[in-house]
Amino acid sequence: MTPLIQDILGVVSGTLVGFSLGLIGGGGSILAVPLILYVVGVKNPHVAIGTSAVAVAASAATNLVNHARHGTVRWHCALVFAAAGVAGAFGGSSLGKIVDGQKLIFLFALLMMAIGFLMLRRRSDIGNPTVTLTRGNFPALMAAGFASGALAGFFGIGGGFLIVPGLMLATGMPISNAIGSSLVAVTAFGLTTAANYAFSGLVDWRIAALFLAGAVAGGLAGAQLSKHLSVKRGALNKVFVALIFAVAIYMIYRTSAAL
Repeated sequence: MTPLIQDILGVVSGTLVGFSLGLIGGGGSILAVPLILYVVGVKNPHVAIGTSAVAVAASAATNLVNHARHGTVRWHCALVFAAAGVAGAFGGSSLGKIVDGQKLIFLFALLMMAIGFLMLRRRSDIGNPTVTLTRGNFPALMAAGFASGALAGFFGIGGGFLIVPGLMLATGMPISNAIGSSLVAVTAFGLTTAANYAFSGLVDWRIAALFLAGAVAGGLAGAQLSKHLSVKRGALNKVFVALIFAVAIYMIYRTSAAL
């Protein structure tokens, strides 16, 4: 594959991830690693994970600005969760770097299937939107943050599917606030994982930049289309989950032969 073709595929792959995030509202970043591996053509699974972490962190930071403007971020709770998770993400990403690449991708595929099942569940927006940090919820935030960060760091993902329910359980905030607040942690976890992988030379910065450029453009397009298809959001979500399962099965097929 020529560098030009790889660059084009990097932008296209980022656009697909950004478009799915804008259209569905979550879960799209889980496709970043398989796209970087099997479409862009990055051979080293660890480089794919490190590069994905850069794109995930930057994308989350961009979305965080929008949620902060709308006042959905519960900053005190989010910062405690993120601080505990950074320690977990550093430990998880350090462990991920020493695990065999093919085994790591196989486990990643299993995680994708678990995320698919979680995305099929309907979650209500019932909760206390004025929740704040207290002595009562501080330990739960620390524990949930560390555990979420460890898994996010190990697999090089944003971890929103873990962070959102973790914030809801620890504080009782509604899902709308949990989604906005989760982006603080996703950004922090992604930066920690990316820095850890970059320290070991496991980030392709050119691909990361191209992927992110595509993700920004795709996200804007997906968000615009989402406004017109809001009544079909449930059906779109099911289609996206089916895509996640299909990609996960393909990854299991590809990695099982190498294990």
